[in-house]
Amino acid sequence: MISWPSSTPSPDRSIVLTDRPAVRADATLMHREAADAGAVVRRQIARNDAAMAALGERLRALRPVAVATLGRGSSDNATTFGRYLIETHAGVLTGSASPSVASVYDAAPDMSGTVMIALSQSGRSPDLVAAAEAAKARGALLVALVNAEDSPLAAAADIAIPLCAGPERSVAATKSFVASLSALLHLVAAWTRAPALDAALAALPDALDRAWALDWSPALPLLEQATSLYVVGRGHGYGVAQEAALKIKETCGFHAEAFSAAEVRHGPMALVEDGFPVLLLGQDDESLDSVAALADEFGARGAALITAGLPAGTAGLALPALSADPIIQPILLVESFYRFANALAVARGRDPDRPPHLAKVTETL
Repeated sequence: MISWPSSTPSPDRSIVLTDRPAVRADATLMHREAADAGAVVRRQIARNDAAMAALGERLRALRPVAVATLGRGSSDNATTFGRYLIETHAGVLTGSASPSVASVYDAAPDMSGTVMIALSQSGRSPDLVAAAEAAKARGALLVALVNAEDSPLAAAADIAIPLCAGPERSVAATKSFVASLSALLHLVAAWTRAPALDAALAALPDALDRAWALDWSPALPLLEQATSLYVVGRGHGYGVAQEAALKIKETCGFHAEAFSAAEVRHGPMALVEDGFPVLLLGQDDESLDSVAALADEFGARGAALITAGLPAGTAGLALPALSADPIIQPILLVESFYRFANALAVARGRDPDRPPHLAKVTETL
């Protein structure tokens, strides 16, 4: 029998799995590590404050013409959040670099006057390190946000900032993803010296603790037998939608795909019909009205719609979400989602710590 972990008020229902050993969702490494995100961010901010201030000063002096981001998997999803953050607050064109340009094609564009921000938990994937080194050789200021401080990526960087997530033994990255988002927020706050970003960052650790306690278990019945899922967000929340779709595939063993709330209205909407599962995520910024309007479109098509962060009265099953600065609302949503995804994986008879055919460090060439 699997029940919602006892640290949250338990729902009345439980899930009985036949022909499977009894397991508790709160006994997994994924659960324990994701629960630590608030403490990780608290520790990270304290340790990195001086280094981020110095980096912010250097970026203001450099006045980069562009920023390139570099990451794989969850780290690449984090760079999507970073792109929106940098472009909306620092006003600098930002795009994702392809590691294969360096590692496969042995090429690199001129990167004079640019910054490359490389994100990694392990800092050891050969293609990522090769792309970072090539960017540095071609003129970029190389900034690494990396959990493994003794890694090749950290050694190659002009400036290495630790994520401070500590050991992460579950294959599914959770606290290191949240740490990547908070580090990007800290970087942009230091760069722009925006008081609102400083305040949002300061509020983040305690808010993460509260977000972890939210009960998303009412959505379990809608996805226990699912074979496909759309996860939809927009703006600063799009990277979190990407991460949620990745974690569903990785830990729960069924197909999930992330879309921008603007992009899904095109071809992907053709697949949405009666009972098709959709997880729609929003934050209280300029994107909210368009995301809420999309809920009505999904509802009209008969989708099995689950929402979080949307206004009261929006179509679909509404999951609890915290009121907070819109910049950190997506980070809080992913923290609540991680608890849900872990419970969903266990409900489906899977071990979220050891997904089949995956390893903690993926050494892409």
